[in-house]
Parts: sequence; C-alpha cells; structure tokens
Amino acid sequence: MSTDAYAGSYETTEGRIHTVVGGGDWDSVHGGTEGQQEHVVVNMGPQHPSTHGVLRMILELDGETVVEARSAIGYLHTGIEKNLEYRSWTQGVTFVTRMDYLSPFFNETAYCLAVEKLLGVTDQIPERATVIRVMLMELNRISSHLVCLATGGMELGALTAMIIGLREREIVLELYELITGLRMNHAFIRPGGLAQDLPEGAELKIREALAKLKHNFKDTSNLLVDNSVWKARTEGVGYLDLTGCVALGITGPVLRSTGMPWDLRKSQPYCGYETYEFNVATQTTCDAYGRFLIRLQEMEESLKIVEQCLDRLRPGAVMIEDKKIAWPAQLAVGSDGQGNSLGHIKEIMGESMESLIHHFKLVTEGFEVPAGQVYQAVESPRGELGVHMVSDGGTRPYRVHYRDPSFNNLQAMPAMSEGGQVADLIAVVASIDPVMGGVDR
Repeated sequence: MSTDAYAGSYETTEGRIHTVVGGGDWDSVHGGTEGQQEHVVVNMGPQHPSTHGVLRMILELDGETVVEARSAIGYLHTGIEKNLEYRSWTQGVTFVTRMDYLSPFFNETAYCLAVEKLLGVTDQIPERATVIRVMLMELNRISSHLVCLATGGMELGALTAMIIGLREREIVLELYELITGLRMNHAFIRPGGLAQDLPEGAELKIREALAKLKHNFKDTSNLLVDNSVWKARTEGVGYLDLTGCVALGITGPVLRSTGMPWDLRKSQPYCGYETYEFNVATQTTCDAYGRFLIRLQEMEESLKIVEQCLDRLRPGAVMIEDKKIAWPAQLAVGSDGQGNSLGHIKEIMGESMESLIHHFKLVTEGFEVPAGQVYQAVESPRGELGVHMVSDGGTRPYRVHYRDPSFNNLQAMPAMSEGGQVADLIAVVASIDPVMGGVDR
C-alpha cells in the first residue's frame, strides 16, 4: 500500500474507518480480520458521467449497501445572486440564464415576471410576447427532459437511449438558435417582453420540428417502457412517498410520482397557462421508474402546448409600450453581419436629441423599480423555481434569491438511497435530475 498522510484508519463510535488511496490492497488494510463488520467511506465524484455536474457524494458502505449518504456541493459556485446586485435590472437576465443551464428560459421568465410585478406592469406585457415566452418554456421543458432521460440512460448502461435523447434535443437546440441566435444562455426574455420578435419563417420551422419530435418520441418509449432490464434497475429504486416529499420541500416529477398533481401551471397559473389545455402527469409508484414515465408524458403535453401557442400567435409588439422601461426590441442585422442595422440606428438617432439621450440612459443606467419585494414562481422541469426579489427603488436589485428546485430536491438523495445498493444510487440521482448550476448559483 502506498504511503499517504491522508490514508489510514481511525476508530469511531460505530467501528473502525479506513481511508484507502489508489493502488491500496484491501486485504492489507483490512488486516485479514474475519467476522468483524467494516464500513468503508467512499468519495463519489465530483465527476460528470455519474452526477450530472460537479456534485460530490460521500458514502459510507457496508459491502455494497449504502449505510449513509451525504451530498457535498459548492464546486460550481458562481456568485450569480451577488453579481445581480451590481447590474441593472435588464442586465440581470444575462446572469440568471446561466444558473440552471438546462432550463435557461425558466430562469429568465421567473426573473422578468418578478421585475414586472414590482413595476406593476404585468397586465401591460404584449400578448404576443407572453405566448412566445410560454412556447419557449415548453420547448425548454422538452430539451431538459431529453437530457435527463439521455444521461440517465447512459448512467444505467442504456447507451442507445442516450444517443436517441441527444438526437432529439438537437432539434430543439436548432430552434433556440433560430429564434435567439444562441443554443444556451440566451438572455432573450427581458423585463417588459422579449429581446426581439420571431424571425421570418420561424413558425413553419417550429411546426416541422414538432412533427419530428412527436414521431421520434416513440423510439424512447419503445426502447425503455416495460423493458425488463430498465425496470429492474428503476422499479422500487429511490422510493420516496408523499410524506417524505412534503417534509423535504420536494417538487416537480419527484413529487408527482407520489400521485400528487402539484403543478404551478395549474395551481398558481402565470403567463396565461390557465387558458391552455394540458394534463398534469402523475404516477403512484414513488420510484425512479415512475419519474421516468412522468417525464415522457410531460414532453407529450409540452408538444400540445407549443402547438396551441403557434395557433395563438398574432401580429403585434413583443415589448411593452412604456418607453421608460422598454429596451429596444427592433433588433436587426446590418450588412456587416452584426446588429443593429444601420437603418435602425439612424431611426434612433434621427428622432431627436432628447430621444437619443433617453435611449443612452436607459441602456447604460437602466430604469428604476419601485421599492418593495415580491416572490414569483414558475414550474420548471425540476419543480418550483421561485424568485424572491427586493428593490430599494434604484436601478439595480437590492437582493435576488432563487429557490432552485435542484437544491431542495437534492436533500432527498439520502432518504432515497440509504439502505439500498451502490449501483442504485446512480439511478436515484438520475431520477432527481439535479443541475448543479442551479444548486450552486
């Protein structure tokens, strides 16, 4: 066994603990003692393939059985919430979109809805902007669930499921790029509306993509639903009932796998969700397999909502009319391939000196938001994504705190995994679907 200052053994109230470094031989560490129970502490991660990000899991094992499990977080801390205090209200969107990087449009929408609530302009947001927000969020729900199913399948050995999932996600990412110019970190949803309108031909492209997705979703269903191997790895694994979910503040597919139809789009509607027809997916298995089925069904329901959004789109503005709030939303590309177009710049500068000064101050200083505080929540792919926002009346937030569902849901990992096998722990974490950018915001 190699010599290491951090490797060794020590006594605890529950027995001797061994720390083993690479290359160590268990027989030499164990000392060949027979009939004596030994627990081993294992550090799992931080690594991406098994943990969806920089998550470290500290496990105490009795053979293959998980005796105790703890999550160690903070490896992806970005200080985004603190940074928001030094940026204007509109600039904040550029930061929050990077938190849960698999569902950026939900981060942006929750933030903007909170700003608009503080401003008291919720009812003044153009209908077209609200419909596009809903459409982008539901497309985002599909792409996020596809990553969950793809990486979860990969971690349990279903490599074909990974290939199929990422193949379908690519269709959605191409729509993001068409609409916003970016595949992630969009900063497209802004206080008062959107950065710009849909490009020409976008509606047709979205309809074509929906047809592809609807057809290709069957591949994942045919591969994994009722698959004996997949069910053996997920049925009865990661069990957490309704009482446990309520005690830990768990939301999203984990909560709905207990049979509780709690979905903020239905229970606390926003962005006009009460006017859309869709079902809340639930299961009663309380396990990893039920959460898998819920995500499959939610993707189907999201397709229905996106189709309804396309049918509702009517010509109109995508930014609030109040020029004291509205950032320019008539973005265009000039002949050099960069925006804004020369014609749009001439229009801004040619109106009047006062309008030019106002435009300059709006972009550099930002608008003031009345003093107060609000809480705004949306139903993200992982559960309740809430924003507690405080304004002191200035052009920058006094405090913005996110209630990210990944942070809360990760608390369930010990309850789901302790007493089970090490191999099942991977299925447990995959079924929770944590994104560490949201946990370590």
